[in-house]
Amino acid sequence: MTTAFLGGYVVPVAGSPIEDGTVLVADGRIVAVGRAVDVEVPDDAEIVDVSGCWLLPGFVEAHGHVGVYEEGEHWVGEDVNEKTDPNGARLRALDGINPDDEGFRDALSGGVTTIVVKPGSANPIGGQTVAVKAWGRTVDEMVIREPLSVKSALGENPKRIYGEKDRLPSTRLGVAAVIRDAFVKAQDYRLRREHADRAQEPFERDPTLEILSGVLDGKLPWSQHTHRADDIATAIRLSEEFGYRLVINHGTEGHLLADLLAEKNIPVIIGPLFTSRLKVELRRRSLRNPGILARAGVKIAITTDHPVVPIHFLVHQATLAVKEGLDADTALRAITTHPAEIMGLDDRVGSIAPGLDADLVVWSGDPLDVMSRATRVFIAGREVYHFDDHTGQGVTANPFYTERG
Repeated sequence: MTTAFLGGYVVPVAGSPIEDGTVLVADGRIVAVGRAVDVEVPDDAEIVDVSGCWLLPGFVEAHGHVGVYEEGEHWVGEDVNEKTDPNGARLRALDGINPDDEGFRDALSGGVTTIVVKPGSANPIGGQTVAVKAWGRTVDEMVIREPLSVKSALGENPKRIYGEKDRLPSTRLGVAAVIRDAFVKAQDYRLRREHADRAQEPFERDPTLEILSGVLDGKLPWSQHTHRADDIATAIRLSEEFGYRLVINHGTEGHLLADLLAEKNIPVIIGPLFTSRLKVELRRRSLRNPGILARAGVKIAITTDHPVVPIHFLVHQATLAVKEGLDADTALRAITTHPAEIMGLDDRVGSIAPGLDADLVVWSGDPLDVMSRATRVFIAGREVYHFDDHTGQGVTANPFYTERG
């Protein structure tokens, strides 16, 4: 089945905007993008008229807890933190996601079609992250890539959680030691595994050390929760000691080390930006910080850290960051191409380009205008959300009852 989106102002993000553009979709993928006069539309194509609207790729939330930290469900829906083991590398966010979480419906209403779901920050090593689409019956059919990275935390959260238990780690020293000890064990594990392979001997696998070995091998980036500048420096120190690829998450004081982060080519997934300063680590939280980082040459993505900030406010954080000095083009990239590139998903999502998933959002106008609205959302070419002008409410297709092709 071929679908043609016709007549809209197409914003590929990775390329220049196209007036009166056409986007051709087949089998869930984008097959052509261009001016109407340059794209041949098959006679039997289904037509989606987007005249007078903006057509953009679905936004990418690079750090959220949708489905593992359900809203309004209290402890029943809180599966974000396994607070019993400082090293949770074997834990998978995938195993705790409820696709029926209200956050997924909110995501669609805000034009967010891809979400990187991560464990929380209670443990020095929290577990494996997963990239999912924002619509589906089971998480398995929503998955884009898994495992995607490994979540780790420095700073207040792990030292508070385990300090209250009067056990390691109760200090920043202890948190770093837990991470360092885990990687030393993973290095030794790799050597034993390589020896067993060469000798063709049996080898007892360890799920925790297998994942950490993947980090050391460069297969999985290290998603490091860190706010304060001194913790960011510790994150860099550990990554250089063990040679893994570091991605700073939150980076509230990253602007204080912007030149260092740029020099070392370390990206920052910054946010949430709408929160109050409820803890010491957030005392320098500011909407100016994304612009400072970007101007220094740091690749940034903006995050809501849902449910800390509701996920459909992702674009509004970008808009207000523009108000406080962030370049508008960079702001749009910070919720599309940049998070896709940082998390290794740019072969699937983040832009409107041939070969990528047909995750498309029709906007009433410029999405960086707070008065604009996501009116229709398509995932893999299937319409999964529309805004009903008569009721003034969004309508999400029910994945359990919608006829599936």
